Amino acid sequence: MQAIRTNRDYEVVLKEIELLWGAKDGTPEGHRLDLLATLIDAYEAEHYPMDPPDPVEAIKFRMEQLGPVLKNLAD
Repeated sequence: MQAIRTNRDYEVVLKEIELLWGAKDGTPEGHRLDLLATLIDAYEAEHYPMDPPDPVEAIKFRMEQLGPVLKNLAD
């Protein structure tokens, strides 16, 4: 297993992850999926960094998602 160094490497690994998706833990396929996901995570953190969300905006977004649930709690 090698580090993902190029966008082409990244695309190849994404395709392999797609094929392995749903592999059971403890199997060779599940182990490989876990390793590939770790490589993807490291590559994305370096090449596509994301700032953490604004806490207030994150709460508002979550409240919008739970809209009907929150309304039911108020009844």
